Amino acid sequence: MNAIRLRDFIEDTDGRLYAVSAYDNNERVGCVLRYVPDEHGERVGPEGQRYTKLDFEPAFEYIRKYKPEYLDNLHRVPRGDITKVYKPDEQIEWIASRDERVQRLLDCFDLPKGAVGCTGSRVLGLENGASDIDLVVYGQAWFSAQAQLKRLVEAGTLPRMSEEMWQKVYHKRIPEISYEVFVLHESRKWNRGEFGDTYFDLLYTRSYDDLASVPTGKGPVLGRGRIEATVTDASKAFDSPAVYEVEHESVSRVISFTHTYSGQALAGEVIEAQGVLEQHGDTQWLIVGTTREAKGEYIVSKTLMEEA
Repeated sequence: MNAIRLRDFIEDTDGRLYAVSAYDNNERVGCVLRYVPDEHGERVGPEGQRYTKLDFEPAFEYIRKYKPEYLDNLHRVPRGDITKVYKPDEQIEWIASRDERVQRLLDCFDLPKGAVGCTGSRVLGLENGASDIDLVVYGQAWFSAQAQLKRLVEAGTLPRMSEEMWQKVYHKRIPEISYEVFVLHESRKWNRGEFGDTYFDLLYTRSYDDLASVPTGKGPVLGRGRIEATVTDASKAFDSPAVYEVEHESVSRVISFTHTYSGQALAGEVIEAQGVLEQHGDTQWLIVGTTREAKGEYIVSKTLMEEA
C-alpha cells in the first residue's frame, strides 16, 4: 500500500473521518477530525450513514473529550486504529461520476493519469450542493496545472474570480493583512478559481518519491520575531507547510502552516514576515501559523507591493 500522505482521509475504528494534514505518518497519522458518525447528522454517505461535520475548534474539543490519546498539535491516530484510507487520486473517477461539474472542470486540464485527485467531502461521498471542489495535483504536475489555469482564465475558458468570491475567501481566512494586499498576492498564485457558481482549489501535494525531505520537528521557541529577508528558494512555497528558504543574518527558513501564505513570494523577492522563531541546530526558522487564526503572523512580498 502506498504511504498515507497529505490530503488523504482516514477512518478510525469508531467510524470517525479525519483529513490527513501531514506527511510524517509512519507510526501515528497527523490529521484533523472532520466528520463524526451521528444518526441526526446532515451529511449522508454513499451507504446511508449520517455524519456531522466539525469545524477546527469543535474537532479539538471532541478529541480532547473522547480520544485524548490522539491529542497533539494535530490529531495523531495510531496506524493500528485506522480501518480505511481514502485517496483522492484513486477515487477521482468515482468522484467525477457523482458530479458532472467535477468532470467538466477536470476536462479543462491536460494532466497525466494519476496526477490529480479530489479531496474534502467529495472523496468520502459526503458532499452537498454548497461543497467546494478541492482538486489535488501531485508533484511537478501541479505547476503544469497552475500554468494551465492561468491560460484558461486569460483565454476566457474559465472566468476570473468575482469580487464576491474574493470577499468570501478573504473573510473565511481572516488574515493579518488588508483585503487589497491579500488580493494582490492571491491573484498571481493561480491556485484557486470559480467554475459556474462553485469555488475550486488547486492544492499541491508531494509525489510519493519526494516525501523524505519534508521539514519536521519543532525546535526550541525563542519568541516572536519579524524579519525582512530575500527568498532564495520558493520551490516548496505551495506545499503544506509552505517553505521559503531565505537569505538573512540568522533565519534560514520561513515556514507557513496556514494556507493563506502559501505561494506568497517568488525566489528573488524580499519578504516581510512575522511569526515565532525556533532554533534548529545552528540556524533559526520563522514559523507562521502557530495558531489556527495566525493572529499577528503574516508573510508579504515587499517586492510585489512596491511594484504594484
